[in-house]
Amino acid sequence: MSRSILIVDDDKVSMRLLKTYLEKHQYEVRSAVDGHTFLTEFELYKNELSMVILDVMLPDTDGFTLCKTVRQQSKVPIIMLTASSDDTDRIVGLELGADDYIAKPYNPRELLARIKAVHRRMHLSGGGEKSRYLRFSGFTMDLVERLLTDMQGTEVLLTSMDFNLLKFFAEHAGETLERSQLMEQTRGRDLGPFDRSLDVQVSRLRQRLNDDGKQPALIKTVRGSGYVFSTDVIKLDESPPGAA
Repeated sequence: MSRSILIVDDDKVSMRLLKTYLEKHQYEVRSAVDGHTFLTEFELYKNELSMVILDVMLPDTDGFTLCKTVRQQSKVPIIMLTASSDDTDRIVGLELGADDYIAKPYNPRELLARIKAVHRRMHLSGGGEKSRYLRFSGFTMDLVERLLTDMQGTEVLLTSMDFNLLKFFAEHAGETLERSQLMEQTRGRDLGPFDRSLDVQVSRLRQRLNDDGKQPALIKTVRGSGYVFSTDVIKLDESPPGAA
């Protein structure tokens, strides 16, 4: 799997230190200090990247705008860097398609751990499955190509974290899954007492599945516990009829 990361951060000192640190751990790091440079680099290397790290505050734009642009063109995992202690920045980033976030100032070892966790989950989720396809409620998941298609065969755009969460739901259909269990699957860490990132991700996934947030039929909330994927899931080795 590629180990190429593109980072945008206008703090040149922090950028240089982080680049050196990640390169010592065998990552190829490309860097930008503003949105314009980032977009130029992204256009050149987007098919090679395994991770994008976006600082929220930039001199010519903001990380949210870049996140939206990246997500329109690519499924590459995105980690947001935010200096704000307010949850708003984190929630907005997740709603726009970011996969994770970390608060500034951060410990490079923690960021490295987040990067490794995302790459590890992508690798484990991408192959070695007994059945390649999961089908439910008109949707088809291709676990090798990591694609979700609807009844018409149209691709439903999901982030890597969203795909992993949906896959975990589908593989445990009918089971009540605790929030801490789901957080570990998608973030590789426990929930904090005020952490709403999982709820934001579930809400976003419901939107992608056209699952009514007020009365969801697929991902149902189990009060005081977590969520349950309430539909039958069929496992298939070959592409089902009508799938793209």
